[in-house]
Amino acid sequence: MATSKEFLDTELLRLVTAGSVDDGKSTLIGRLLLDTKQILVDQLEHIEDASRRRGHDYVDLALLTDGLRAEREQGITIDVAYRSFVTPRRRFQLADAPGHVQYTRNMVTGASTADVAVILVDARKGVIEQTRRHSYITAILETPHVVYVVNKMDLVDYSEERFDEIARELAELTSRLGVHDETAIPVSALKGDNVVDRAVSDGKNAMPWYAGPTLLEHLETVEIAGDRNLEDRRFPVQWVIRPMAEEHHDYRGYAGRVASGVWRPGDEVVVLPSGLRSRVAAVDGAEEALAGQSVTIRLEDDVDVSRGDMLADPDRPPTSARELTARVAWMSERPLEGRARLLVKHTTRTVPARVDELLSVVDIATLTDEAAPATLALNDLGVVRLRLAEPLAIDRYADNRATGAFILIDESTNDTVGAGMVVDAA
Repeated sequence: MATSKEFLDTELLRLVTAGSVDDGKSTLIGRLLLDTKQILVDQLEHIEDASRRRGHDYVDLALLTDGLRAEREQGITIDVAYRSFVTPRRRFQLADAPGHVQYTRNMVTGASTADVAVILVDARKGVIEQTRRHSYITAILETPHVVYVVNKMDLVDYSEERFDEIARELAELTSRLGVHDETAIPVSALKGDNVVDRAVSDGKNAMPWYAGPTLLEHLETVEIAGDRNLEDRRFPVQWVIRPMAEEHHDYRGYAGRVASGVWRPGDEVVVLPSGLRSRVAAVDGAEEALAGQSVTIRLEDDVDVSRGDMLADPDRPPTSARELTARVAWMSERPLEGRARLLVKHTTRTVPARVDELLSVVDIATLTDEAAPATLALNDLGVVRLRLAEPLAIDRYADNRATGAFILIDESTNDTVGAGMVVDAA
């Protein structure tokens, strides 16, 4: 059995699953959990009993993941659920996103931090509008890796010709959208073919023509270390630590999560937005800090640094921006209109903003941009121009996912109403 230290040292991969209604997404997740032995005996017995009560002659693995009562009653997934599992090679955090068009915002939420997107395609239906929508979202979110799971191969007699036809459609779609590092894997989640184990339905290899990895093999081996931005040092300050005890009266540390880059003692630092400079005196508790780690950094000089400031590399600084052009996923039932006033929350800093212009909105059916929309409605994906009341230290999303993303907040209700990805900043 792995020790807690071995568990923590195992690399974490974040993935999001998405698919259309009845593509078998919940069954796929259930199969992953079952065949990697993440399910307790009493859980499995409960699912077997529930399956029999429903009149199934098979174990309905979807019941493992469709935990909400409304999901079970309707037979659909309507919320983002986060689950974790572990194999000897990797730890996984899985965001299970819904497939309906009215839950596009949930897909954006689940995919925003994912290393890998797993998009299901029903082998009988092939590429449909939902496939294009989910592919578009992963493209604009710059998701580093995309796996198309062509499911229900058992219902098309494990046809190599059918899989190849769908693979060609997917290749055309991903080329058009600029999807990163895509691959397609034929599976039957119900039978367990090519999910964790090879295609072995009825004791034989059901897809001898497929020589690629199983889904789990791919997820365990996909290279994610190079996806992080290690060039541009960014450290949003979450908290200023000043102990009250007399013996620590001269201690001043800055706590937060490293957004990008590698931080070491001796590194030069610029404090934004003030522009003051110093050097890293220490990274408390470590020799260096990498993207994604929560640490406390101390500086050599007693410069003025507050929550919401950003420490950065003075030779490769972010843009100090008062105007943003950004892709926005609108998440409120109240439409977004031009001249609207909102709050922009970027890393640890929040500033007032005004919508200068709605530039375009995406027609998901055709994946084309319609210019100058009057509003953005719930689940719309569009491009807007924002004017900020105060400057933000910001990067283009294509260059840095951590510091190129923000959320939009309603000033009056404090509700999150949108998510944004910076296209340009000035």
